[in-house]
Amino acid sequence: MRLGIIVPCYNEEENLKHTAHALLEIFKQMRKENTIDAQSFICFVDDGSTDKTWENIEKLKRESHYIKGIKLSRNFGHQNALIAGMMQLKSQADGLITIDADLQDDTTLIPQFVAKYKEGYEVIYGVRENRSSDTLFKRKSAAFFYKFQHFMGIESVANHADYRFLSAKALEALSQFREINLFLRGIIPLLGFRSTSLYYQRKARIAGESKYPLKKMLFFALDGITAFSVKPLRLITIIGFLLFMLSLLGIAWVLIEKIILGNTIQGWASMMVSIYFIGGIQIMGLGILGEYIGRSFQQGKNRPRYIVEQEI
Repeated sequence: MRLGIIVPCYNEEENLKHTAHALLEIFKQMRKENTIDAQSFICFVDDGSTDKTWENIEKLKRESHYIKGIKLSRNFGHQNALIAGMMQLKSQADGLITIDADLQDDTTLIPQFVAKYKEGYEVIYGVRENRSSDTLFKRKSAAFFYKFQHFMGIESVANHADYRFLSAKALEALSQFREINLFLRGIIPLLGFRSTSLYYQRKARIAGESKYPLKKMLFFALDGITAFSVKPLRLITIIGFLLFMLSLLGIAWVLIEKIILGNTIQGWASMMVSIYFIGGIQIMGLGILGEYIGRSFQQGKNRPRYIVEQEI
């Protein structure tokens, strides 16, 4: 089969040499075993790096015929860099594997991806066996995120990031999705093809810093929820109804105190608490509505998800 590997890169000059070496070793072994053909390739997608990432990709291209490179005109974000590589090269391979440039994903899983594809699977997920290498906060927050996604009705694979195999058929189906705010972990399960998972232990980064700090992870999670679920909007309706019912109880209590019991209502503290509480709920509701309206606005402009400056 003709296999392609897509590697998104953003300021990864410290990792590129190690990543290319590891992937090329896998390719050489698979060529010896005749599981992939000579037209297979590894494509590094430079997502607007400001260091020497592109110069290193050009150097790697000169050193190996397996290497390809795509340079985006600016930083479009990790998900857009992934889709750029997949869409530009989907017609040149029987299947594509996406993997990050930091070598935290287990490259020895690649032959198993190919073996599963030959068994008839169109989508194969690389899934972490556990998160023991993460901090306690990251483990707990990740577990909460996946549970919250499930609660919101989003179909996703727990502990799966963007290490996966997609066949040519799955890639063609993926090309029909035109979302501007991409959340591939939610889109891929919607393709509906025969799928399976392979499990591995995630490693530490060889060099450089994570491109997903807490702030970016939070916005990424928000994109995932608002792109696939309208439950937040329904929750606003439910909260509004509950507050309305509570207000009716409050009115009844005031009338009983005043008319039947003849008590004077002091109530300054309770009134202020109620005002702040209801005001907070209203502002939160407006914020959620704003997120959905903003995404509709971005989608309506129909701007390109990425722009390719150069391809080698």
